[in-house]
Amino acid sequence: MSDTRHDVLIMGGGLAGLCLALQLQQRFPGIAVRVLERRAHPLPPAAHKVGESSVEIGAHYFDTVIGLRDHLEEKHIHKFGFRFFYSEGREDLPAVTELGVRQVLPRVTYQLDRGILENHLGEEVRRRGMDFLDGAVVRGVDIASGEDDHSVRYEHDGESHVARARWVIDAAGRANILKRKFDLAEPNGHDANSVWFRIDDKLEIDQWCNDERWRLECTPPERWRSTNHLCGPGYWVWLIPLGSGAHSVGIVCDAKMHPLETMNTFEKAMDWLKKFQPLVFRECDSRRDKLLDFKFLRGFSHGCKQVFSGDRWAITGEAGVFLDPFYSPGSDFIGMSNSYVCALIEHDRKGDPVGPYAKIYQQLYFSFYESTLTLYRDQYALFGDAEIMSTKVIWDYSYYWGVLCQIVFQGRLTDLRLFADLKAELESVRELNIQMQAFFRRWLAVNPPLNPATFLDQGELPWFVELNSRLHEPLDDAQVRERIRGYIQMLRNLAAGIVAQAQADCPGLAGLPGTGDAAATPQLFELAACAPAGLTRPQPQRSMRA
Repeated sequence: MSDTRHDVLIMGGGLAGLCLALQLQQRFPGIAVRVLERRAHPLPPAAHKVGESSVEIGAHYFDTVIGLRDHLEEKHIHKFGFRFFYSEGREDLPAVTELGVRQVLPRVTYQLDRGILENHLGEEVRRRGMDFLDGAVVRGVDIASGEDDHSVRYEHDGESHVARARWVIDAAGRANILKRKFDLAEPNGHDANSVWFRIDDKLEIDQWCNDERWRLECTPPERWRSTNHLCGPGYWVWLIPLGSGAHSVGIVCDAKMHPLETMNTFEKAMDWLKKFQPLVFRECDSRRDKLLDFKFLRGFSHGCKQVFSGDRWAITGEAGVFLDPFYSPGSDFIGMSNSYVCALIEHDRKGDPVGPYAKIYQQLYFSFYESTLTLYRDQYALFGDAEIMSTKVIWDYSYYWGVLCQIVFQGRLTDLRLFADLKAELESVRELNIQMQAFFRRWLAVNPPLNPATFLDQGELPWFVELNSRLHEPLDDAQVRERIRGYIQMLRNLAAGIVAQAQADCPGLAGLPGTGDAAATPQLFELAACAPAGLTRPQPQRSMRA
């Protein structure tokens, strides 16, 4: 049995673990890191893990923080934003409501082939001189007290080994090594399931109908590069293209509205698609010979009682918390948790006591997690209403870009003075979001259903485009505070506009406290009162009920 010693031992060499290794090496040149990964490398492209789409924080983490821009540009696909079709039981996409953009928004995001990406990360970790052992199976972890090193027992190439390290990080995903050891599993009240498979061919949604006018509404006419959501009450179906040339297809459902047992084999999933999304069924049915894999996951959303410890261990990525595939927050939370781990290790290397920082950073991280969870919990019924869900998407993204993205893009995750200065404003907007999510549910209960042949183009909202385009603007301390406060006021105005619209359409619908005196009664995509000072105020656009 061999015995080695490292500064940091990372259990799990997937996306979270390998990115953490690279981030640590960049921040602390010469740091001794060992990564243990159960799977043997190289990994197969396409037929690998779920989690193929990135949004703004995750894209920023990969291309800027980790420095993967060249690889992402060469091997992966520029995402054409998020796109929604309210298409349950329909085969005529031009005749239903579509939400998306006609032209790509300024901030680049990516569709990721996890096999290609993780193979590159593994090669890069080794190239930079760190130990990356694939095919290594962790058998046990002993967390020491005081200043003693921790130890990890593992098997590699048929032999038993012990690695000792000052820091131990669990990035092993649903193996939940430290979560099981310390009994940290925690339900979060969001009961949803998912199935997914990969087809070794492009599913070019732009060619799924013969309407040339509809095809050419986007510039370029490449809707297939979007994360396409085909929606109905209680579920959404994803279509995500991969750099290997394959396409990923997934079904994500509220467990009560669409039980997993109705789709937990490929044949059952195809029968389900035939009933609810016949176009997807048709395209996949003609490519059965190109099926690469099929997987399902019951109860994918989970919490964790603790992720950072003053005893020099941490849990990152899916090994800790996981929300939902919708809006693709997985990579965002990998980037944030890895950044907090790096900050804790920096405090330790400087001789600071780690415990107080571990507690504070965990509180911040959990606050981001809990706030984001409200976007999903009890909200899946909304996928069946084109008007309400489209409005919710505008709200959710404005909330995301206006608050969390500002904190991350400005490098303020550990800026405790900023959080202290903005405590009241951040708490107020957190509560406003909770109220808005509840309002969407009340609206659904009384809303006359609509699904007209309408293209709701978010690019026609200049303030929305500017929210996206200004994410990378460098700001000083005073400007960061001014920007976040301005965006919070924008969100208050946006909430008032949404409530006013809904009440105009549904008289008697209860609104939010403090929104009864809204300055305008804008309809969807006419939110003229929403832009804060410094942002272009939108011109009136068409409404679903115009």
